[in-house]
Amino acid sequence: MTREDKTAAIAELREELGSTAFFYLADSSTLSVAKINRFRRMCFEKGVKIKVAKNTLIQKALEGEPAEKGYQNLFEALHGPTTILISDNPKAPAKLIEEFRRSEARPILKAAYIDSDVFIGDDQLQTLIQLKTKDELVGEIIGLLQSPGRNLSSLITASGSKLAGIVKALEEREA
Repeated sequence: MTREDKTAAIAELREELGSTAFFYLADSSTLSVAKINRFRRMCFEKGVKIKVAKNTLIQKALEGEPAEKGYQNLFEALHGPTTILISDNPKAPAKLIEEFRRSEARPILKAAYIDSDVFIGDDQLQTLIQLKTKDELVGEIIGLLQSPGRNLSSLITASGSKLAGIVKALEEREA
C-alpha cells in the first residue's frame, strides 16, 4: 500500500467511523471464504455495513477524532485481524454475531462503540444484545405516560356502571 493509499484509507475510515454512533470491532479470522460470504450476506440483509481494515489504519483514523468521543479506549482491542461492523441500530451487529455463532465459533467481539461508551471483550455481547434502541425506549415512555390515563378511564367507566346499577336498583325498590 502506498502512502497515498494509506492516507485515503484513513480518511475514508475517519469519515465512516466518525459519522456513526455505533460500530463494532470483531475477529472473523479462521472463517472460510464460504462462511465469511454467508456472514457478509447476513450483514447486508440486516443493514449492517462490514469492512476489514488494518489495525494501524483504524487507530490512525480514530486518533484524528476529538478526544471526548472516547475512541482511545478502543485501541487495546486493535490486535489481530479486525472486521468493522457499522450500523444505525446499536444492537443489530450484536444480534447478528450471536445468530451467526449458533453454527460457528466466530466472529468474536473485540470491542463495540455505542454513543461514546466502549464495550471491550466478547463477554459484553449479551449486554449489547439487551440494550434498548431509541424506538424501544420511546415506546416504553409512551406506554408509561398512557398508563395513568388508561387506569383513570377504566375507573370512571367502571364507576359509571356501578352507579347506573345502583340507581336502577333504587328505582326498582321504589316501584
